[in-house]
Amino acid sequence: MNLLSDIYDAIIKNKDLNAFCINGTFYSYNDLALCITNIRFEIQKHITDVYSIGLITNDDLPTYASIFALWFEGKAYVPINPKFPQQRNQQIIDQSGIQYILNSDTNFEKDNIKLIHTSLACNSSKDVELPKAIIEDQLAYIFFTSGTTGVPKGVPITLQNLSAFVDAFNSMNYPITNTDRCLQMFELTFDLSVFSYLLPILNGACVYTIPPDTIKYSYIYELLEDEEISFALMVPSILHYLRPYFSEIHCPKLKYNLFCGEALPIDVVKEWSSCVPNALIANVYGPTECTIFCTDYTLNFDEIAHHNGVVAIGKPMKNTDILVVDENNNPVNIGNEGELCLSGKQLTSGYWNNEEKNRESFFWGESGTEKVKYYRTGDLCKADESGNLQYLGRADFQAKIQGYRVELSEIEYEAKKAFPSINLVAVAFVDQLGNYEIGLCLEIEYCDTLSGINLLKDKLPQYMIPTKIKFLKEFPLNSNGKTDRKKIMGIFS
Repeated sequence: MNLLSDIYDAIIKNKDLNAFCINGTFYSYNDLALCITNIRFEIQKHITDVYSIGLITNDDLPTYASIFALWFEGKAYVPINPKFPQQRNQQIIDQSGIQYILNSDTNFEKDNIKLIHTSLACNSSKDVELPKAIIEDQLAYIFFTSGTTGVPKGVPITLQNLSAFVDAFNSMNYPITNTDRCLQMFELTFDLSVFSYLLPILNGACVYTIPPDTIKYSYIYELLEDEEISFALMVPSILHYLRPYFSEIHCPKLKYNLFCGEALPIDVVKEWSSCVPNALIANVYGPTECTIFCTDYTLNFDEIAHHNGVVAIGKPMKNTDILVVDENNNPVNIGNEGELCLSGKQLTSGYWNNEEKNRESFFWGESGTEKVKYYRTGDLCKADESGNLQYLGRADFQAKIQGYRVELSEIEYEAKKAFPSINLVAVAFVDQLGNYEIGLCLEIEYCDTLSGINLLKDKLPQYMIPTKIKFLKEFPLNSNGKTDRKKIMGIFS
């Protein structure tokens, strides 16, 4: 497939249909086409031999049009959330070598960075142009995820990776048509957003976004019912927020409901199924490194494969190979626990300018008679007799918070600077709604934490800020003499 040509053809073919509904305003495919073309003109005018361009993640048509305009001009986007701490955004800019930033607003200024204001570009009218020819391994985007030493890790994904994902998704038989109304609930620095705008646009559907200044779960509830959303990819944590209202929610128009980004609890999704009586519900899984998601499990409510109440993540999609390995990278037998490793056409070539992390996270293994590159996910799994992968938890100190992958060691790294000379541990705990939050335990009888938390807010995104702080005079130790994190986690429950 030629992904860019397919996007172009879909936009032209569906020019009279709605492409986006943003904060209650509809924009047609023709509006999108004009916006893309005018932003391309600005890119051509200002940018020549630079390929990675910053994109401020506003919720408006010029921002989405900028993504397609960059792709059509042979360039990649690096999403930058203006609400994230300045230091974090600067690290992303420095690592990716950004010299230009596209912005539809005027609320973001950076020294030595050329800003191109895209909202003005969308006010003129020019003929729609075909995309440029794709160069080999052309980047589509670089997403930055949490890093162990306080420095985010860049994950580059090419258009070839993205094409492989689209090909794999299309083979799953969850069809999207130009009559569908599709939910886009994700911030644009989260890679699940790519699915939520790209697949609908490829099929002429309408994308419904969530304004950033709203209560997300409440707005989703309203969209599902009022706009009769028919296709939705969601994170499971949304269900925990909606759970008190399940008796009031009735969405018979929802045809396909996919979940990704976190463990999916069997009890909650069973209750939710009565709210969406006509929906096929699937649990999909995948790290940013393997392009959005790469395994799939369709729920049959007569018999759901699960482990300890967590729905299975299923089988690999087309274009993905899996291994479940022991600590020596040897494949384990069916039913045995091991670390899930991924390979295939969706896999990134490696972290951006980070050879040390690449050596840690990737290895060469065998797939049939071939040597292939595998990525260590850090997720513990086992395969059941049906070939479905059961998710068992993390092998490292990572957690999923609101769908974002968080390195607890990064929080500890910054917290040690905010609370100097105090031993501390960051943990992920389950709150009363069933969602994961960050807890911080300090090895001290008591101290004032307000100034320390304020310092953390200057360094970390809001979803990484501890919501609970506990004090212990002495940390418990395990049999190996190490800090017993499990016992510390217990005091937050």
